[in-house]
Amino acid sequence: MLYTIFALLPILSIFLLLVIAKQSASITMPIVYGITAVSAGIVWQVNPEILVATSLRGIVIALEILYILFGAMLLLNIISQAGALSVIRSSLLNISPDRRVQVVIVAWLFGSFIEGAAGFGTPAVICVPLLVAIGFPPLASVMVTLIIQSTPSTFGAVGTPIIVGIRRGLGNPEIVTNYLQSSGLTMEEFLQDITLKAALIHGVLGFFLPLVIVIILTVSFSPQPDWRSGLSEWKFLLFAGAALVVPYFLTAMFIGPEFPSLVGGMVGLLLVITTVRRGWFPIQRPWDFPEASHWLDSWSSSDYEVPEMRVRSLPIWLAWSPYGLVAGLLLLSRLEFLPFKDWLQGFRLSWLQVLGTEVEIISTPLYLPPTLFMIVVIISIALFQLSLSRSQKALSIAGKQLLSAVIPLVGAVAMAQVFIGTGTNQLDLPSMPVYLADQASDLFTQTWSWLASMVGLIGAFIAGSVTVSNLMFSLFQFGVAQQTNFPPDLILSLQTVGASAGNMICVSNIVAAAATVAMIGREGLLIRKLLFPTVYYTLGASLIGYIMLQIFAH
Repeated sequence: MLYTIFALLPILSIFLLLVIAKQSASITMPIVYGITAVSAGIVWQVNPEILVATSLRGIVIALEILYILFGAMLLLNIISQAGALSVIRSSLLNISPDRRVQVVIVAWLFGSFIEGAAGFGTPAVICVPLLVAIGFPPLASVMVTLIIQSTPSTFGAVGTPIIVGIRRGLGNPEIVTNYLQSSGLTMEEFLQDITLKAALIHGVLGFFLPLVIVIILTVSFSPQPDWRSGLSEWKFLLFAGAALVVPYFLTAMFIGPEFPSLVGGMVGLLLVITTVRRGWFPIQRPWDFPEASHWLDSWSSSDYEVPEMRVRSLPIWLAWSPYGLVAGLLLLSRLEFLPFKDWLQGFRLSWLQVLGTEVEIISTPLYLPPTLFMIVVIISIALFQLSLSRSQKALSIAGKQLLSAVIPLVGAVAMAQVFIGTGTNQLDLPSMPVYLADQASDLFTQTWSWLASMVGLIGAFIAGSVTVSNLMFSLFQFGVAQQTNFPPDLILSLQTVGASAGNMICVSNIVAAAATVAMIGREGLLIRKLLFPTVYYTLGASLIGYIMLQIFAH
């Protein structure tokens, strides 16, 4: 019981301080880091060298996230200074002035495409400021963009959560190789089975997700909770869900885990924009936010410097070209059959056996999305013939915006790495998250199909990554499936779907998204608003998994 309490302490502390006490992440995360480190050192008896080494790894990962943030914010400010942002805004408003349509196009579809190409929380840092630029309250922009980091996340960064997370998480222990041999499967075939089941679960949940997003939007950001406006365009919103998840599922079925989110987002964009332009789903009652003067204080921040809407006559294709270049370069740099991925990953910064421990710190800075953002920034300065003074102004604004994210991000990621790294200790205990999962599996063995997604959620909530959650828990989930005679591929698909749900509420993702529009300090409010879609996704996954279990069991 003592170990369970202390293993739960970091998670409970986050909820108590952020959600209940309504403290900012800048205060909460350093405190929770301290609680986690003390618990790890005293109760788990983790050596000080391990604590320092895992903390250092957390700092490096936080710096990578800050690099991503800076690259995205610099690109936005370059576009703003060039006068292209006003053209982008007009083009989106010309497709439809209705905010429900705009959130589908920018967050659900474009965001899913970016997630499929890049991962790393990139959709939020690109889409949040873009939504604010077209008139969304900053709080609404952060909220909706975090919600969409669910359906596409299992296949984010061209399938990394499956190809790296589950594959390396399973490894090659005897329990796995024996199962594969007895089932007549190769590891690739087993991963494809997981991919297909995960895509099916995501597909059902994702079909309804645009409707869920819009209902939350109209209820939370109207003068009075407006359910009617959320539900009235249900036909269009379900079409928008299908426009992504149908090609998403077919890609998972026929190609594999690398491209479902990419293809789903791209095909969905083409279908939805075409549909809206041709008026096939006419909007009965247009919906908009109240005038900015009537926004609640919590919806925005006085610290946010709204991007300059410099008016300039530019062709639409030229205004959008920086984002087109980002999408294209991300795609080219992630495809296995092209040489660019190997080139970018070839430059590594590594520190092996940090402080004499088994902890490794490895970074591939050229492969991170912001390196490509920087290339696009340079191209954009030339394309728009931007003056030196305007370029310097964009750089200065981006730098100021970044500062507020440093403390909460470093605290959150360092805490996560210490929490995960507690598996190396003098008591031969598993790490804190695996210990909690072990205790849960002992209590709920016969109902594990209902809890498998919750384990994935907790992993992503703490680690800030679907891939890391899968690395942590895949072998554990496989072992529980074997003990309980549940299909391992189904349990592992629930693991990665649950991790995708946890992606919505993980602190590092929230901080990164909030920092782009100066909403640091509203993390607890965001978690409270994100609880409903997180519960919808997690319980929905468990229910679908239960139904699939009944089908496959007979």
